[in-house]
Amino acid sequence: MRKFSKLLSLSVLLSVSLFASDDVVIEFEKNRVSSNPNIKVNDIKINTKKELPLAGWNGYILDVEANIQGKDIKVKDILFSDGKFIALELLDAKTGKSLKDLMTPNLTTDYYNKSKLIAGNHDAKDKIVIFSDPLCPFCMDYVPEVIKHVNKNSDSIALYYYHFPLLGLHPAAAPLSKLMEVARHKGIKDAELKAYKIDWEPHFSSKSTDEKKILEAFNKEFKTDIKLEEITSKEINEALQKDILMGEDVMVQGTPTIFINGVKDATREKYETLGKK
Repeated sequence: MRKFSKLLSLSVLLSVSLFASDDVVIEFEKNRVSSNPNIKVNDIKINTKKELPLAGWNGYILDVEANIQGKDIKVKDILFSDGKFIALELLDAKTGKSLKDLMTPNLTTDYYNKSKLIAGNHDAKDKIVIFSDPLCPFCMDYVPEVIKHVNKNSDSIALYYYHFPLLGLHPAAAPLSKLMEVARHKGIKDAELKAYKIDWEPHFSSKSTDEKKILEAFNKEFKTDIKLEEITSKEINEALQKDILMGEDVMVQGTPTIFINGVKDATREKYETLGKK
């Protein structure tokens, strides 16, 4: 009985210790963010906690709600801790890669929305989710290859596409993404694949903010008659914003970002193994 009591006490102590470590991380983040006099912290919660391949260390994804000069914001931050020390960054000494790459949250089933399916079988066991920018040079080659692979294995793979225009690099990607969304709503088959295969450079620069020019180019290439008011509608703007927010919720920062069965694939190559018997 005494042995059982000791084990129980140890279990309780370990549990308290773990929660104490989490509290230290939250308190550290509050103090760090609050050190900026222009920021008022409203709330900080742990979104994800992952054990790292470093003895005793965990990575934390924190949901930070704050107010900056009267504007409410919600952002995510990453910290590392072993319960005694806290680090803003940890690098692998051999590869030089940040351990932040290991901290991407896994996808929930919310990301397997049938309305976002662009290829394959929604009921398939293997599921791929891509966040992409149609004017990202690497994406232009990569996304069609993924679609091609899924189409070859359409019974066993589902492919879901989310718009994630990198507005700082390619402002034109926003109206182009909205046009792709409108085309999809109109029932135009393979709108995403067609948009990625077209060379848009002769029509407009990726830096362009001229929606009319981008619209004219899209209508010419797709042989459609989409109106400007269609891509500026509340419905389409909200759809694009929702895609971006869903990407931000799982720490998408660049494109293409691909998830295989809910887990981010940093190599971007694992999709090639799916569907093969």
